[in-house]
Amino acid sequence: MPSEGRCWETLQALRSSDKGRLSYHRDWPLRGEDILEECMSLPKLSAYSGWVVDHVLPHTEENSLPSETSTSSESTSALDQPSFVPKSPIRNPAFSTASLTMPDGTKGKHESQHMESMLLQSSRGIKVEGCIRMYELVHRMKGTEGLRQWQEEQERKVRALSEMASEQLKRFDERKELKQHKEFQDLRDVMEKSTREALGHQEKLKAEHRHRAKILNLKLREAEQQRLKQVEQERLRKEEGQIRLRSLYALQEEMLHLNQQLDSSSHHKDLLKIDLSAFWTRGNQLCSLISGIIRTASENDFPTAEDQAMAEQALQEMQDLLTNLQQEITRACEDKRRQDEEEAVQVKQQESQAQQRPEVQKESPAPSQGPGGKQNEDLQLKVQDSTMQWYQQLQDASSQCVLAFEGLTSSKDSQTKKIKMDLQKAATIPVSQISTIAGSKLKEIFDKIHSLLSGKPVQSAGRSVSVTLNPQGLDFVQYKLAEKFVKQGEEEVASHHEAAFPIAVVASGIWELHPRVGDLILAHLHKKCPYSVPFYPPFKEGMALEDYQRMLGYQVKDSKMEQQDNFLKRMSGMIRLYAAIIQLRWPYGNRQEIHPHGLNHGWRWLAQILNMEPLSDVTATLLFDFLEVCGNALMKQYQVQFWKMLLLIKEDYFPRIEAITSSGQMGSFIRLKQFLEKCLQRKEIPLPKGFLTSSFWRS
Repeated sequence: MPSEGRCWETLQALRSSDKGRLSYHRDWPLRGEDILEECMSLPKLSAYSGWVVDHVLPHTEENSLPSETSTSSESTSALDQPSFVPKSPIRNPAFSTASLTMPDGTKGKHESQHMESMLLQSSRGIKVEGCIRMYELVHRMKGTEGLRQWQEEQERKVRALSEMASEQLKRFDERKELKQHKEFQDLRDVMEKSTREALGHQEKLKAEHRHRAKILNLKLREAEQQRLKQVEQERLRKEEGQIRLRSLYALQEEMLHLNQQLDSSSHHKDLLKIDLSAFWTRGNQLCSLISGIIRTASENDFPTAEDQAMAEQALQEMQDLLTNLQQEITRACEDKRRQDEEEAVQVKQQESQAQQRPEVQKESPAPSQGPGGKQNEDLQLKVQDSTMQWYQQLQDASSQCVLAFEGLTSSKDSQTKKIKMDLQKAATIPVSQISTIAGSKLKEIFDKIHSLLSGKPVQSAGRSVSVTLNPQGLDFVQYKLAEKFVKQGEEEVASHHEAAFPIAVVASGIWELHPRVGDLILAHLHKKCPYSVPFYPPFKEGMALEDYQRMLGYQVKDSKMEQQDNFLKRMSGMIRLYAAIIQLRWPYGNRQEIHPHGLNHGWRWLAQILNMEPLSDVTATLLFDFLEVCGNALMKQYQVQFWKMLLLIKEDYFPRIEAITSSGQMGSFIRLKQFLEKCLQRKEIPLPKGFLTSSFWRS
């Protein structure tokens, strides 16, 4: 439209004028700004002016003009009418200024560039401003009314939905309640049915139970009668067995008493120069025989009538043996008396001849050879005096060591008890950890034991322990350590033969650095296994049978001696440990020093045990264990002499062992015989199983 272009020109002209550069703000009363300052500033068009000019005025002019013949002069005159001029700038805020923004609050880039500096210079601007205000009011009212209607609509919908949800919840609760009622009714019906069935089944079971109870009562009465009968038979058997056992013990006691009488006749051997070893040998064999009968009877609970008959026969033979011995002694005494008389006569004759011929030199008579004229070739019954003296010295040293730490063991002080327990753990736990482990681990155990004995603190069970904590600590640790080494031989080596070598090499190293521990090891070993001396303890008059059994190495609990198999197993373990100790040395020690208890002691033990009468089942077992562990080392050390000794065992000692071995005890003898024959055939004794080689120490 032509008028639209003129309007924009007018607005541009107004903007370029001085008044058009004034600032007008419609909200100046609210902001509290100075009125004079507002009046002096240049007025500016409203931010809505451009939008009204573009969208509202064209429609207004079309409606107000009756025809297209109106001219721009009339529009101009209309704008210049005084009726549109506001009476007061305060009442009409058309002259306020604002930033050019659209009605929705966003800035219009194009309108802001053209409308920001336009100035109102005619009444047409006032009209435009009024239209803008009216449009804003109408728009606001419409928005308010629409928002109110929307809110009412939403509230109505919320109420409807709430009512509908409430109704649905009620229906849901009703259905749920109905379902629960139905399930409850079904469950009650099932329970009633089950109850009826259970009652019927219970009645049936009661009837069956009554029937079975009658049958069981009959069987129980029969079983009770049978049990009472068996108990009575067992009681009678036990009574008879106990009577026989007491009789056997009485026979054994009498047998030992008679054997002691045989031993007491030993002074006649040198006095009368007669050979009584056969009597002593047979006496020991008879004692071993009756001891074997008692052991067999103990393993079978009670002796049989045959056992008692054999024991009585052995006792009768012992009595006959003692009678024969006394007769032999009597005859020897008569011979000795006659010989003395003859010698006295000869002496007198020589004296008379010497007086007659003093120049003749006297000749001394030849020494007497005894009644038989031959040297005694029988085996010994007792150990050599030097060995017994050595044995007694070790036992005395062990007793003195016990007395040395008696205050530590008998103390009631809690702190002292705690120290004693810590020292005992520190001494025994490392020994318990020794097994067929790598050499590096074994060295750690050895260093820990050596440090403890040297007075250094060691860690045990998370605590620091030292023998310096108590003046008697060192004696206590040495004693317990030696006791533990022997106990490992008695238990661990007895069950696992290859464990003898790692235990022995540690014991040998400790023995070399701490000789007292070695003496205590020997003392414990000799006490628990007297055959390691070797020593066969004699039965002394007045000694209790249990004490004598303990001296022989048996474990006696509640007046019951342990079984022979367990006894031999323990003895075997300790002999194997001893045989391993005498041939092994600690590899990290001083090689220039000699072994503290070397192979010479093994040769001494072997020679002495072969010079003594064998014991049934014991000698064969210990010889096999000793030769299997230590035979290879003795062969390398003594060579030809060792093979001579093996031939002696085969040709001379085997018959002696076989003569005293019963048919039920031939296992150990056969094992020894096969081992020895195989070694003599191959001319070599193999290395024992578990022997520590150089590869063991490199691991």
